Amino acid sequence: MKRSATVLLTALAPVSWGTTYAVTTELLPADRPLFTALARALPAGLLLLAVTRVLPRGAWWGKAAVLGALNIGAFFPLLFLSAYRLPGGMAAVVGSVGPLFVVGLSAVLLGQRPTGRALLAGAVAAFGVSLVVLRAAGALDPVGVLAALASTASMSTGTVLTKRWGRPEGVGPLALTGWQLTAGGLIVAPPALLVEGAPPALDARAIGGYLYLALANTAVAYWLWFRGIGRLTATQVTFLGPLSPLTAAIVGWAALGQALTPLQLAGMALAFGATVAGQLGVRRTAVAPKSLDPAEGDRAAGDRVEGHRPEEPVGVTGSALRR
Repeated sequence: MKRSATVLLTALAPVSWGTTYAVTTELLPADRPLFTALARALPAGLLLLAVTRVLPRGAWWGKAAVLGALNIGAFFPLLFLSAYRLPGGMAAVVGSVGPLFVVGLSAVLLGQRPTGRALLAGAVAAFGVSLVVLRAAGALDPVGVLAALASTASMSTGTVLTKRWGRPEGVGPLALTGWQLTAGGLIVAPPALLVEGAPPALDARAIGGYLYLALANTAVAYWLWFRGIGRLTATQVTFLGPLSPLTAAIVGWAALGQALTPLQLAGMALAFGATVAGQLGVRRTAVAPKSLDPAEGDRAAGDRVEGHRPEEPVGVTGSALRR
């Protein structure tokens, strides 16, 4: 598959996550962040395990648990906690620094030297998102800020670790997605039961909302996201993240009657431009990854990018309330 098509398919994941806020506020019970995180992750993970019928082997039991904790188990609860405690979209602003986190972690863990283009695009993306979602009302909650930073650092670390570890030969993105969602859901389950107690009573609207979150918004979206990380650089994929709060703003305008000011429209243009810039300037090489899945013929040697060591296998893995 051509790289542009891979980018477009991967972009569908943050676009889907951009609908999470509207679904949560309009359809789901209030103040149940842990239960919502559990309902998103565990059913989706078990479904994918049933479909693929592939379990981790050897060291991948531990690796899948670590990635599941970083990308799902820690990320989801911290994400919802920050969104409930921070005013006016501040969680989205903090989450939008994810590309800068990934650029820094890639330098440390993957030996990829950060470029001026990537650093500038990351800063512009964060600034653009802040114009779209930030509001002046309310004092900042320290716990919320720490939770937002921790959620961004968790997902960024999981993304980069996956590039470093690669993936087992013959195991596709769908199975890896199931491993991580299941591991993350099992991590969330105990605190959800201890802190929030029994699941809330659900009406038809809430059931429909949870089904959407578990299937389209999580199982499908995270499969596309993890698949994209296996085919693109970690930096390219994380620069698609700002599409999530931008989509949330558009959904709020189109479906919830929220107005968009000229300043917000300017911020959307800046963030979208930075997202496009994050996909440019990647020079291909002719080195193929060792962990290439023979079943995936569309992943050719051209998918290798400058900055990856030849011996590194390419892996797959999986802010604000928008995800």
